[in-house]
Amino acid sequence: MSEKIATIHTRILVVDDESSMGEFMSIMLGKEGYAVTTRTSARQALCDLDDYHNDPDKRIDLIITDLMMPEMSGLDLLAQAQKIDPEIDVIVMTAFGSIDTAVEALKKGANDYITKPFKVDEIKIAIKKAVEYKKTKKQNKLLKLSMATGFESFIGSSAEIDKLKKLASRAAVSDVTVLITGESGTGKEVLARAIHAESERKSGPFLSINCAALPETLLESELFGHMKGSFTGAVKDKTGLFAAAVDGTFFLDEIGETSQSIQAKLLRVIEEKELTPIGATKPVPIDVRLIAATNAGLQEMVDAGTFRTDLYYRLNVFAINIPPLRERPSDIEMLAVHFIKRHSAKLDIEEKSFSSQAVEALKAYSWPGNVRQLENLLERTVILSKNREIAFEDLPDEIKNIAAPRKQSSLTDQDLLSVSPDLETMEKAYIYYTLHQTGWSKGKAAKILGIDLSTLYRKMDRYSIPKKP
Repeated sequence: MSEKIATIHTRILVVDDESSMGEFMSIMLGKEGYAVTTRTSARQALCDLDDYHNDPDKRIDLIITDLMMPEMSGLDLLAQAQKIDPEIDVIVMTAFGSIDTAVEALKKGANDYITKPFKVDEIKIAIKKAVEYKKTKKQNKLLKLSMATGFESFIGSSAEIDKLKKLASRAAVSDVTVLITGESGTGKEVLARAIHAESERKSGPFLSINCAALPETLLESELFGHMKGSFTGAVKDKTGLFAAAVDGTFFLDEIGETSQSIQAKLLRVIEEKELTPIGATKPVPIDVRLIAATNAGLQEMVDAGTFRTDLYYRLNVFAINIPPLRERPSDIEMLAVHFIKRHSAKLDIEEKSFSSQAVEALKAYSWPGNVRQLENLLERTVILSKNREIAFEDLPDEIKNIAAPRKQSSLTDQDLLSVSPDLETMEKAYIYYTLHQTGWSKGKAAKILGIDLSTLYRKMDRYSIPKKP
């Protein structure tokens, strides 16, 4: 049963001028869980292949074709199909007396051949081999894309990124604590992993946790571990992530979201190089390289009394700031090409390209969600775009609306003067606009607005402005 569920995603196109063969294959393979389409001519098959080639929901995975057909032979179909989709898998069917032609088909790129009349098990085995071969090719392609380690995994060639990589490489050769700052989605964890991969600890583990994702009690247990019976539900000893990351690197993301209590314990771990699990009486020595990250302004939080000064100075030994994507538009095309390669390989479709207008539109957008937003948008675009080239029209409306030429307003001075929003509405709009422009960095927004961080938080609560977009 599980095998049939697994095969339902494999779409097979059977091509034979004898309709009875197509009907037989459709019934037999349908029972095995394959999605089967039949055609009685090679030209019909090529139309299907061309129409659905860039549609992940309909794209043909495997062609099973007779060799001897009127108008266009199976060999010609093989050659034309490879032009449309170089990755297409093909199994040829041939009469016993045409083995030489089948061998020629193998030389020209067919996966396998079977001779008519064939046993049901023979075609099942040939298909299974082709499916496994395709799966292996896809896995190898994805593996190759994910093999990038170190600073080559941090995509970009702008002056800003070149400077960042040089700074990070200096941090990597030491064991110093690093604080990575930057807006949400800029790639702070990617950079942390790159530093680890370039360090002497690269053979050790790289563990990470998002401090904002867990409540305080659970976060404390995840970080430091606990002893059996130390609290309700502690049915056995638990090793914390700090201890599990020994000889490696531990990445604390969104450290600005931790409570004062957690901050005090983190400070002890950094200063004493030891920790005490919840419920334990003796500290445990640890040897871990710490990298922390935040999208909040920690200095402003220190000034507001919400983040410990001593912990801030312990973390801020080696600070690296990742600039937002809008400040390095020259990196956008390189990132876009990288993400298109990744998601095309995931979907097992031919890699797509961009029109020049689409590239310029991507560069013109401000990207409040930074690199993460760009990747998510391109994954969606790859799925929805039916053409081999991603055009301006394929981009989401928020991108097109920014990049499209703006029409001159027809409002007169009198029209503008007639609009009189109250001060609260104007203040709310300005705060929201400033947060949007800074990628929801409260510290930067507070500085631009000329207010302290605590005042900004109060105004956000007052106007029901979300803490995150």
